[in-house]
Amino acid sequence: MVPELSKQEIKILEEFWKHGRLSIREIQESFPKKQRPPYTTVQAIIYRMEEKGALQRIRKIGNAHVFEAMVSREQARGHAIEDLLGLFGGCTQTVMAHLVESGKLTRDDIRQAERLIDELEQREDKGEE
Repeated sequence: MVPELSKQEIKILEEFWKHGRLSIREIQESFPKKQRPPYTTVQAIIYRMEEKGALQRIRKIGNAHVFEAMVSREQARGHAIEDLLGLFGGCTQTVMAHLVESGKLTRDDIRQAERLIDELEQREDKGEE
């Protein structure tokens, strides 16, 4: 199960997805200098993410704890989409209408989605999943 994640936690996970195993200091230094939170703030977020099961402490090198992501990018995206759909009462049509009206969903996006649906249907017809 994917835990509830804040925007800042997702941002931190992005670093793990890009680089693999990281220390708290490496995460802190990944923030732009002007927006870099204090080390203790990053440490508190990392420990909270560990409690949620999003990260796992894998070893200690000197005083530095090294962590790795326990949640994949695909799992986090899927969870975020489920949450978004929940805001729209589970209705994908309402979400798509909003995306079309805002200009964020194009005909090319729809064509690509249709191809994906076709592929999924073909797999289901063959008994694959």
